[in-house]
Amino acid sequence: MKIKNIAIIVTGNLGSRIGLQAAISEYSVIFYDISDSALSKAKTSIEKICRQLIKASLITETKKSEALAKIEYTTDLKKALTDCDFISESVTEDLGIKEKVWKQIGELAPAKTIFTTNTSYLLPSQLASISGRPEKLCAFHFHDVFYARVVDIMPHAGTDSTLIPVLEELGRKLNQVPVIVKKESPGYIFNFMLMALLGAAGKLKTKDIAGIEDIDRSWMVNFHMPMGPFGILDSIGLDTAWHVVKERDDSASAGLCLFA
Repeated sequence: MKIKNIAIIVTGNLGSRIGLQAAISEYSVIFYDISDSALSKAKTSIEKICRQLIKASLITETKKSEALAKIEYTTDLKKALTDCDFISESVTEDLGIKEKVWKQIGELAPAKTIFTTNTSYLLPSQLASISGRPEKLCAFHFHDVFYARVVDIMPHAGTDSTLIPVLEELGRKLNQVPVIVKKESPGYIFNFMLMALLGAAGKLKTKDIAGIEDIDRSWMVNFHMPMGPFGILDSIGLDTAWHVVKERDDSASAGLCLFA
């Protein structure tokens, strides 16, 4: 299970960061997205991230050039998957869309390919069957990649157990700290706790107990944090938060809703 070639499926904010870190870590990377405009945005984003990393002395100009030379871009899914050893999928948090993508991936990817989803709140078992290779699929969930370097490894009941050490090693090579989630859990570990925080902040606001600024101020000052729960929510993106909350509301096992 030697991993050399990594395919990033969809080039959003996190997908771009995952792919860039993989290239910095000397893997060959191919980005796939549905349009040239999406790929163009990814290129711009990656250049911006590189400038930030250089400014923070996390990489050099030479390392940047070497990494960018390892990256390809394509709107052809078949080309993206032709010789890939590992897939990281970061499609929007919509089960129907993810199912369509994984059906295509299962039909096109080589037999050797390891399937991973970067989903925030869906479960790998919801995608395993449609992929056609449930034993090859595992959740491999990144946070920020460069500044919050945890990667969650969450198998489903049918995941081949031999994949777990492979993913742990890959996580370390990508300069992340791998953590194992023993049972499927919406939100993994950190996001599960984070939703409780955001939900509590939302209740304080909707019950008119305090204003947004004071709720954030209380959290920031007490815990010496650079942002409060509403600042965190803003950085996550309201569209992403909406998808997350909707998925939790639609799940009988969720048991937690923002602002309820």
